[in-house]
Amino acid sequence: MILAYALTIPRRSVKRIWLLSTVSALCAAPAFSARAADDPAKTRKAEHIVVRATEPEKREAERGGGLIKPQHEIRSVSSVDSAFIARQAPISTAYQLVSLLPGANVAASDAMGLSPQTTISVRGLNTDSIGYVLEGMPLNDLAFYSGYPSQFADGENYRQVALSQGAADLDSPVLNAAGGLMSLSFRDPARKAGGTVSASYGSYNSNREFIRLDTGLIGQTGLRGFVSYSHTSAENWRGPGHDMRHHVDFKLVRDIGERSHAGLVGSFNSTVTSYYPQVSKDQFRQYGVSSGNALASGYDPQNPDEAQLYQRLWRAPERTLYMGAPVSLSLTDHLTLRATPYAQGAYGNVPSGSTLPLSGLYTGTQALADTLVLPSSQDGQAIVRANYTQRSTRSGFTSELAWKKSWNELVFGYWFDYGDDHEVQSFSPVNESGASANIWGNGTGNFVRLANGRVYLAGDNHTISMTNALFIGDRMNFLADRLLVELGFKEVMVSRTGTNAVPGPQYHVGSNSAVPLPRLGMRFQITPQHQVFFNATTNFRAPSFTALYNVYDPTSGEATTNGASNLRNEYSISEELGYRYTGPLVTGSLTFFNYNFTNRQIATQIQINNTPISSTINAGGQTSRGIDVELGLKPWHHFAPYLSGEYLHATIDNDIASNGDLLPTRGKTAVRSPSLQASAGLTYDDGHVFGFASVHYTGRQYATFLNDERISDHTTGDIALGYRFADMARFKAPSLRLNLINITNEHYLSGVADPTLNARDTMGRYGTTIAGSSPDYYIGGGFSALATATAGF
Repeated sequence: MILAYALTIPRRSVKRIWLLSTVSALCAAPAFSARAADDPAKTRKAEHIVVRATEPEKREAERGGGLIKPQHEIRSVSSVDSAFIARQAPISTAYQLVSLLPGANVAASDAMGLSPQTTISVRGLNTDSIGYVLEGMPLNDLAFYSGYPSQFADGENYRQVALSQGAADLDSPVLNAAGGLMSLSFRDPARKAGGTVSASYGSYNSNREFIRLDTGLIGQTGLRGFVSYSHTSAENWRGPGHDMRHHVDFKLVRDIGERSHAGLVGSFNSTVTSYYPQVSKDQFRQYGVSSGNALASGYDPQNPDEAQLYQRLWRAPERTLYMGAPVSLSLTDHLTLRATPYAQGAYGNVPSGSTLPLSGLYTGTQALADTLVLPSSQDGQAIVRANYTQRSTRSGFTSELAWKKSWNELVFGYWFDYGDDHEVQSFSPVNESGASANIWGNGTGNFVRLANGRVYLAGDNHTISMTNALFIGDRMNFLADRLLVELGFKEVMVSRTGTNAVPGPQYHVGSNSAVPLPRLGMRFQITPQHQVFFNATTNFRAPSFTALYNVYDPTSGEATTNGASNLRNEYSISEELGYRYTGPLVTGSLTFFNYNFTNRQIATQIQINNTPISSTINAGGQTSRGIDVELGLKPWHHFAPYLSGEYLHATIDNDIASNGDLLPTRGKTAVRSPSLQASAGLTYDDGHVFGFASVHYTGRQYATFLNDERISDHTTGDIALGYRFADMARFKAPSLRLNLINITNEHYLSGVADPTLNARDTMGRYGTTIAGSSPDYYIGGGFSALATATAGF
C-alpha cells in the first residue's frame, strides 16, 4: 500500500556500505571512459517484457513499432523502446506501457494513470504477486507487496521497463515474484548539457508539465547526471474529485575505466488522489458510470449514508522516496563486483468516510465507558473520517561477485533487507460542513479522543522484518556459444516480529521462514534465425503483514479476522518451453508455460464499519497452463504492425475451507484469469509524421472461487497522432502529438478489485450453507484526449 516518508537506515553496517560504496565509486576512481550503464553481454536477465529507450535516429530500425526485438535469453522476453514510449500519453505508467504485450492485463480506474486503484496481472497472477525493482532496489509495498506505478518514475526517464512473466532474476531483491518481475531502469544522462521540456492539456482539465536537465560531463570529474520535475493535475472523470502529483527523478553516474561504473539514483513522489468507488455487479448494472456509482459532491449530515461518501473524506495523500547507489567494479580481468545499497521510505493515509456510535465503543476487545461528543451526529451516530496510515522505512543492499573466464561465469551473492512498518487506524471528527483537517492523519491534531485524552484507535500494528538471501549461479556456454546453460540456487530466510497494541489476546506476533529455491534453464541457437529455450524455476511468497494480526470491529469488539503466526508460504514451480524466430523482416516468439502452486495467496479486502481493510485468502493449490505468442514486422514503407496473444487455463486444485465446511471449488477456474487476451498495434513513422493505433481484447474473468460471478469480456482501442519538426533555433526536434484513449468510450468493468469465495449462498461438502458475499470491481476509465508539445534543448 504505502512505503514511508521518513528516511532512516536502521543498521550501521548498511549505512557504512551505502556511504563507502557510493563515495569511493563516484569520487575515488582515477580514470574513466565512455561505457553504457548496462552491458547486455555481462548482465543476466530473467524472462522480461522490456521497455527500452533508444535515440531518435534509431527509430527506423525498431520492429513492430518498438514493441518487439530479437532476444537471446533462456526465458521468453518481449521489449518495447523509447520510440513507442514517445508516442504514448506522457502520463502513462509502467503498467500502461506494457499493456499490449503477451500476458499483461491492466485493470485501471482512470485513463490518466493517477488513480492508485490500478492493477496488473500477468498470466492471471495479480499485482501483489509481481516484484518491482528500480535500478536494483525493491519498490514493492513493504507490508502488502503491491506496486503503485504512478509513484515509480516519469515515463520520459525510462530507458527500460522489464516484465519477467515467469520468475525474477536470481539476484533480484524480491519475495513475491511468482508472477514475475517488473524491473525499471533510468535512461543514462547525456554527455552534453541540455534538456527536455513538455506541456500537456486534455480532458477533465488534465494538465502536465515536465522538465529535465542534463548536466553533461561535469568538468574533469567524469560525472554526468540529470534531474527532472513534473507536475500533473486532473479532475475525476467519474464523479467529483481532483488528483495532484509532484514528481522528481534524478541520476548521477560515472564511468570508471573500461568495464566499471557507479551511480546514484533517486525518485521522489508526492500525491493527493481521490477515490473511485469499487462497485458490485448489481450496482454497475443499475448505475453504470453515473453519479450513482461515484462519491458525493456535497455533504449532508442529515443523510449519514450519503455523507459517508462525501468526496473530501476519501482524499488520500502520500509521499515516497527511493534512493539507490548501483555500483559495478571490475576487480580483475575475470572478477567483477556488483552492489546496490538502497534506502527508502514513505508515509501516507488511505482514509474513508465512516460512522461511529457515540457510546458502546470498543478498542480491540476492551469495552469503553466513554461517551463521545462529536459534530455531525444524530441518533447516537457521528460521521467521521476513518484514517488508515502507514509509515515504513526500508534499507538494505544487494551484492554479488561474478567470475568469468572463457565459456563459464560463476556468480555468488547476498541480499540483506531491513524493514520497519507501522500501521494505525484512527478517526477524525467532521464538522457540519464536511471539513476534516489534517488529511495526512499524523501529528497530534484533529483526532477523536477518549475522556483521558488518548487518541481512539481501532488498530495499531508495528512490524519489523528482516530478509537474508544467499544465492549462487553458473552460466555456461558450449558449442561455440550456440548452447547456453544456466544453473542457480537461492536460500531465502525471512524473519518478522511485531506488536498489536490494541487490547486483546494478541500482543507479540512473529514468523520465521527459510526457503530453498533452485532453478535451471537453457537456450539453443539452431540457426542464426531459429532458437529454442527452456527453464524451470521455483518461487515463494510469505503472507502479507496483515495476515499476522487480529482485526477487531470497533462497534462490537469481535475479531473479524484472526491473525496467525504459523501461516504457510505460497510456493510455486514454473516451467517454460519456447521458440523464437528472427528474420530479416519478421520477428516472433511462441512460449508454452506451466505453473503449480501450493498455498496460493489471493489479496482482497473486507469492510469493517465501512472501512476497507486488506486481507488475504489462502486458495490452496492451483495449476496454470497456457501459450504466449507475439509477432512484429520490420518497418515497411514506414508501417510496422505488431500482434500478441495469450491463452490461459488456470484451475483450482482443491476445495477451500470456509466456516467449518468445504466450498466445492476443485476444478473451478482461478479468479482474475481470462482465458484469452489479444492485442494489435500499427505504427507509422517517417521521421516527421508519426502515428500509432492499438486495440486490446480481454476475455471474461471470474471474480469468485466458486465461479458463480464473473465480468464480461471487453475491447478497448487507443490512437496517437503527431508531427516532429526540424530543429528550430535552440529547440531540438520539437513535436506535437495528440493521444486519444478508449476511443470508443467503452463503459466496462476493467478488473476484479476484491474477489470472494462465493457470491451466492452455497451448500458446502458437509451439508452446511456457506453464505455468499458480492465481489467488488474496478470501472474502467472513459474516453479522454491529451495534447502534448515537447522539445529538447
